[in-house]
Amino acid sequence: MRKGIPAIGIIGGSGLYQIEELRDATEHKIDTPFGPPSDTLVGGTLSGRQVYFLPRHGRGHRILPHEINHRANIYALRSFNVRWIISVAAVGSLQENYAPRDVVLPSQFYDRTSNRAAHTFFGEGIAAHIAFAEPISANLRNLLAESARSLGVTLHNGGTYVNMDGPAFSTRAESEFNRRNGFDVIAMTNLPEAKLAREAEIAFATMAMITDYDCWKVEEEPVSAQIVLSHLIANAETAKRVIVDVMPRIPAEPNWPEHFALDTALVTDRKLWPKVTVEKLKPILARFLAE
Repeated sequence: MRKGIPAIGIIGGSGLYQIEELRDATEHKIDTPFGPPSDTLVGGTLSGRQVYFLPRHGRGHRILPHEINHRANIYALRSFNVRWIISVAAVGSLQENYAPRDVVLPSQFYDRTSNRAAHTFFGEGIAAHIAFAEPISANLRNLLAESARSLGVTLHNGGTYVNMDGPAFSTRAESEFNRRNGFDVIAMTNLPEAKLAREAEIAFATMAMITDYDCWKVEEEPVSAQIVLSHLIANAETAKRVIVDVMPRIPAEPNWPEHFALDTALVTDRKLWPKVTVEKLKPILARFLAE
C-alpha cells in the first residue's frame, strides 16, 4: 500500500472518462488479487489535493455494468491510500421533480443485483459483516451539496438509488414498481462500489447525474442509449465543476466513521486469520496488522 498523504478517488461514470484539470498527471497500471481494474489509474493533483481517477467503464466505454470488476477497482484505489471516493454515475429519474441534468446525492440504496460474491472482499477464512444502514458518507455527501449549491447546480440532497443488474434498461412494469415504491433514481453500478468502499474503510458518496426518466413517464420517449448520450456531455461538465470545488472542503485526515468501519465488522478471531488471505487483503487490513 502506498504511504503518504491520504488521497481522494474519483470514479468516472458514463461520459466522464478523464479530468483535464488534473495537474502533473501520471498513469498507474496495477493488477490486484481480484484481477485488473477497469483501466489504468490516473494520479495527479486537483485543487491542491492528491487524486486518483478511474473510469468505471474504461476509456472509450468498453465495459458493461455486469462486467465491471468492482473489487479490483476499489482495491486498486485503496492500494494508493485513497480514503474518500466520489463516484459519478449516470442515472434515470423515477420522480417527476427530478429532471434530466439535475444532480442527486443519494443517501440510500435498494439492491436489485444478484452477484453477491463480487460485492465483498472477505471470505477465505476471514469473516466480516459491515454496518450498512447508512451506506453513504453523510459528511462527504453534504460537502458535495455545499459545492453544488455554490455553483448554482440544480441539486437534490438525499434520496434512494435502486441498483439493477442491467445491461438492459427497465421494463415499464419494473420502472413503475420502482417509482411507486418511492425510489428516486435507478442505475446499474454504484451499490457494489459503496459496499466495497465501506469494507475498505473509504468514505464514499455518489453524484447521480440524471439523463432520463427511465421509461415510466409514458408521455416521454422510453429511455435509450441515444437519449442518455444526449445529456452526458453537459452532466460530465457539471460533475467536473463540483469535483474541483469540493476538493479543498474535504479534510486532510481520514477520521470519519467510515474510516473505522472494520472495528465492529470483523468476526473471525485474528489468531485464525489465514496468512494467504491476510496477504491478499493487506491494503485493507493494514492498520490491524500494525497492532
